Amino acid sequence: MSTRRGGVSAPPFDSLNLGAASPCAAGSDGVTAVAENRRRVAAALGARPVWLRQVHGADVVRLTPDLAADRAPIPCADASVSTEPGLACAVLVADCLPLLMCSPDGRAVAAAHAGWRGLAAGVAERTLALLCEAGGCAPGDVRVWLGACIGPAHFEVGADVLMAFDSVPGAFDQACFVYRPRPDGQARWLADLPALARRRLQRAGVTRISGGHWCTVTDRSRFFSFRRDGRDGRIGSVGAGVTGRMVAAIAIVD
Repeated sequence: MSTRRGGVSAPPFDSLNLGAASPCAAGSDGVTAVAENRRRVAAALGARPVWLRQVHGADVVRLTPDLAADRAPIPCADASVSTEPGLACAVLVADCLPLLMCSPDGRAVAAAHAGWRGLAAGVAERTLALLCEAGGCAPGDVRVWLGACIGPAHFEVGADVLMAFDSVPGAFDQACFVYRPRPDGQARWLADLPALARRRLQRAGVTRISGGHWCTVTDRSRFFSFRRDGRDGRIGSVGAGVTGRMVAAIAIVD
């Protein structure tokens, strides 16, 4: 997983911003800078990342060489699986949780973008199923690594998030959710996104899970954070999120 260091982008995207750039979008990084940053990541990986158009869903795409061709259409999905050496599964993040997976023999790899919506919709389970099919293995054999995401001290959510995970939005603490009402009494909870992912993966049969201990919001020098870098700049605020994107990627390298 990349950090925000080692690129060419100017503030507020300094410096290794890998998010899609548009010369017409307000608050967008430059096309040339993003292209150079992506080139540097590919060189470090020793593989070509296949970028996705992420929509906070649960669709998973199987990577093929044609998807990595110049001017190939960008797949609309939030996860990818590869058995092709030299093609990297890659997901962009700036608070959502990235999941990297591999089969026990390293012949199949996968990456998933797991915000709360995608996680609740089953992106982790769907990615795991396609990885097991591609790699000819069982969930208990798969290794999963959780990258940096918004930590449980800063991920404030409403009742809709609890209900999406079949939790009761009551005024009490429960597994993966800590009750923290706002000063005006409005009900809110602090959600533990990595813990939610671990629970779903374990229920799917995964036993080898690591990572998930880094908070994008608190570590400003290392990570971009959509929630932290809202328009008013306050931690915990929800603004336009003028910030860069990091990548979590995994590949089979010859």
